[in-house]
Amino acid sequence: MFTGKLVKKDGKLVYPNSKDKTLYEIFIKNLKEGEELDIFISISGVKASTAQISKVHTCIRVIAMDLGYTFEEMKLLVKEQAGLKDRSFADCNKDEITLAIEACNCIAEDNGINLG
Repeated sequence: MFTGKLVKKDGKLVYPNSKDKTLYEIFIKNLKEGEELDIFISISGVKASTAQISKVHTCIRVIAMDLGYTFEEMKLLVKEQAGLKDRSFADCNKDEITLAIEACNCIAEDNGINLG
């Protein structure tokens, strides 16, 4: 999965920094010929983006499958670790959803799971 930022400058979308550009190039390089992609584009704001929410859900699915949990069980564990126990991801702001992504990364790392 690739998530990054683009900025409109002089009528074109450009990368705001070399990190996003490099991550994109690595993602494209690792695609297999003929692979299809789902693309979400939204304007940045205070609320969590669709891409961030999708990333959390994808990570939760991978971890749940590897550890033998259901999606819902793992989602509750991630929310608890991120301090979002009674929150919907759709209601989170960018900082809160980042906590959920980091919780996924920690759970995965602690269990030897590669989230890519």
